[in-house]
Amino acid sequence: MNRRNIWIHITIAAIVITFAGILGQFRNWESKLRSAKSVSDVKSAPKLLTVKRSAEAGEPEVLVKFRPEVTLAEIKKITRKNNDRVEDRIESVKGLTSIDDLDNEDAETVAAQYEAMSDLVIYAQANNQINLEPTETFRPVSQVESDASGLPDDPLFGEQWALNNAGQNGGKVDAHLDALKAWATTSGSSDVVVAVLDSGVDYTHPDLIGNMWMRPDSIPAYKDDELGNVNDLRGFNAADNRSDPMDDNGHGTHCAGIIGAEGNNNEGIAGINWNLQIMPLKFLGRGGFGTTKDAIEAINYAIDRKHNGVNIRVINASWGSTSKSKALEDTIRAAGEEGILFVAAAGNNGTSNDKNPHYPSNYNLPNVISVASLDRTDNLSLFSNFGVKTVHIAAPGRDIVSTWLNEDYREASGTSMATPYVAGTAALILAIEPGLSVEKLRERILKSVDKIDSVNGKVESGGRLNAAKALLN
Repeated sequence: MNRRNIWIHITIAAIVITFAGILGQFRNWESKLRSAKSVSDVKSAPKLLTVKRSAEAGEPEVLVKFRPEVTLAEIKKITRKNNDRVEDRIESVKGLTSIDDLDNEDAETVAAQYEAMSDLVIYAQANNQINLEPTETFRPVSQVESDASGLPDDPLFGEQWALNNAGQNGGKVDAHLDALKAWATTSGSSDVVVAVLDSGVDYTHPDLIGNMWMRPDSIPAYKDDELGNVNDLRGFNAADNRSDPMDDNGHGTHCAGIIGAEGNNNEGIAGINWNLQIMPLKFLGRGGFGTTKDAIEAINYAIDRKHNGVNIRVINASWGSTSKSKALEDTIRAAGEEGILFVAAAGNNGTSNDKNPHYPSNYNLPNVISVASLDRTDNLSLFSNFGVKTVHIAAPGRDIVSTWLNEDYREASGTSMATPYVAGTAALILAIEPGLSVEKLRERILKSVDKIDSVNGKVESGGRLNAAKALLN
């Protein structure tokens, strides 16, 4: 090997050695950086944080009732650990809390997690969806001039067979609530407040506007620790966590008219009460569905208003579900303890509620009345649920004309229409006996029925609602 080749090999070797040294140093630096990053990650890894979501972001997944001794601070600690948040507390039922899961787990899974905490939790249930009753139909009607003497001058009163059945349109004479005789005693009182727990109420309707509840200046605006301050001037909207309970579906407005459309005002129809206050509690949206939690939240609002001096004595609930909710049952019970009657539709499946329960009408509570539907011939409507142990009374519910959106009127059929006749009759009774307890009020309604063959063995009372008798007993 010549001298020139030796120097070439020496140069190449030096370059390789230098590169190896640099690569080794680089790997050493990389190793240190990784080690430092690993230590940093262990020391300062942030915990998952619960971010408060807006009402539009979705409904809470579960309703959890914690044991009385569990404090709010402990509840919040538990929910943070599960990466959940307390969406709302139901003040009227101690320990009842709606919980929002932030991991997108399904509701049943989240409920099972809390149900397993038996030392802290009484029950945990999914926040189920609630829909308006099936098979209800709505048909437009037109106002006509009424020339019947001695009757209210409301143009559509002649179509209101439920209030005065003279055999019109194939009906059976006197198969009605005997409203004319009832009105000889009272047509209602503006001191009585009936809440319509539904899709809201069109409080601008000309046949309703004079009987709509408005929060008086003497009553403070509604305040909730989680929801904040609500300017509940016209009622409450639990569906959107807003103050405006305007109806965008129509169902609640129809029920409200049956209860309390102004009578003898030369407009539309006559409610069974000509004078009272209707409070809208909106929990169903435009599509006619809502959630158990929203229904509970609305009832909780009504109880709060009762505590603050609003004379709410009746809640009308023309909707239902086959899903039993202990949380909803507890909240309805709390309403009863505050002297509020809860009148519920029996359902429109044509089945027995004794065998196939329907809620909230099947809750066995001292303040609940479950209502079946009759047609104008005093027969049980084909769609109506029944049950001698679980359905308490029948009332007219087929081909019922009432108020609708945009100053309109429609005819509808369903146990949803029968229910407000019972709620409205309760308000008539309270107009003359304001101090009557909820238990006595319920008893009065059920004991004053007209016994009819079509519901004998089908409903507990064996009869049809009679408003006139209920006022006289």
